[in-house]
Amino acid sequence: MSKKTLNQANLEKLGAEALAALVMELVQGSAALKRRARMELAAAQGADEVAADIRKRLASLRRATSWVDWRKQKALVKDLNWLLAMIGGSVSPEDPDASFELLWSFLQLAPSIHARTDDSNGALGEVMGSAVEMIGALAPQISADPETLAERILDAVAGADFGEFDGIIPALSEALGQAGLAHLKAIATEWQAAPPERAELERYRGYGLSAPAETARRHRKLAGSIILADVADAQGDVDAYMARYTPEQLTYGTIAPDVARRLLEAGRAAEAERIVAAARAAEDGKGLQLFRHELDEVYEDCLETLGRTEELKAHLRESFAAGLNARCLRKYLKLLPDFDDIEAEEAALDLAEAHPHLGGALHFLVRWPAHDRAARLVVARAAELDGNAWDTCSAAADALEPKHPLAATLLRRAMIGDTLAGGKSKRYRHAARHLADCAAAAAAVGDFGAFPDHAAYVAGLRQDHGRKYGFWQLAEG
Repeated sequence: MSKKTLNQANLEKLGAEALAALVMELVQGSAALKRRARMELAAAQGADEVAADIRKRLASLRRATSWVDWRKQKALVKDLNWLLAMIGGSVSPEDPDASFELLWSFLQLAPSIHARTDDSNGALGEVMGSAVEMIGALAPQISADPETLAERILDAVAGADFGEFDGIIPALSEALGQAGLAHLKAIATEWQAAPPERAELERYRGYGLSAPAETARRHRKLAGSIILADVADAQGDVDAYMARYTPEQLTYGTIAPDVARRLLEAGRAAEAERIVAAARAAEDGKGLQLFRHELDEVYEDCLETLGRTEELKAHLRESFAAGLNARCLRKYLKLLPDFDDIEAEEAALDLAEAHPHLGGALHFLVRWPAHDRAARLVVARAAELDGNAWDTCSAAADALEPKHPLAATLLRRAMIGDTLAGGKSKRYRHAARHLADCAAAAAAVGDFGAFPDHAAYVAGLRQDHGRKYGFWQLAEG
């Protein structure tokens, strides 16, 4: 490697004096770089010095009022991530309690930051989530009083309008201990039932709501139920976790899997199976079964735990037949005795090859893998290929080309035909590449059988799409 290549090893050879001069030159005119350089200098003096500088930066961010547009948001996110790195790298190893306080203050920045920027891409939320994860890593080393910590958590979660304290109870469960969790449960229950305070009512009035008291009560009920559910989780109390849901809610695909898994972990597999079976039945009545995959996986775990192997095998067979689910087939084959699994696999592959949904069958056979069958399917049903399904067709063509160049060619022809017939000019460059791949594979194909050879195919394209000049310019280089 050249000695002039810009990398860390070569820069270190310049020596401290040259590097210092270079840094001074680079930071001129950049407030962000100057701030970073000063904080690195503070870090060299110890945890107390850098913690003081971080506090100043957090205070500055809290006071800021200027709008941060999408162009500047990336720099803000970078700055916030760098502050977290400084806390984790320079403060946490020497002073976990100080690090915890800094991270807590960091999370409290959320209202002021969200007030002056748009986080529709979720970038700021991810930064706050990283801070919560860091608190979780620090939890065993924190020396805070458990009951005092519980009260801080309740105040923070109750007032968090942007989800910045989501996950804080699981993160701090070890620091809370059983005493802190019990105290949090008690004060959260009391807070949830109490009438809203004046400050809460004023806040909701400020939002322009016509019934601030009712909104505040709903907020308390929802926030309280989330807190109590997290406490129940941390205490291993499945019944308390379930208590936040109505019988109808326990049939929802968004809720039932989590509840069932907790029951399984608590050794209550029969209850878990009843809940997930009811949720699967509720999904059966819906046209779009958004949560069926997760429900099915939990259901399978329940049947396996209960030793209901024959029911499990029947479920896996049916699930595979319905949607060519490779996970279900693999799990089913593992449940069979030696040699029986070979016969069962062949039968499953026969079923896949004859499946009415060509795209699904092709996707499954390529990924299983059963490339001979996939190629046979493509050749037999070439007229049905959907060239608009470019992700499936392209992946299949690449996979089949080494041993089945005719099938790969037919898949690429399908994509080319869809692009040109639809006048999809944005895909012309891809179609031109597919045509070049077809030309390269022509010699390997040799016998095109009932399909036109490459020269005849290109001639047909020219006849049907000769005026697609943008495509032909790309195809002819």
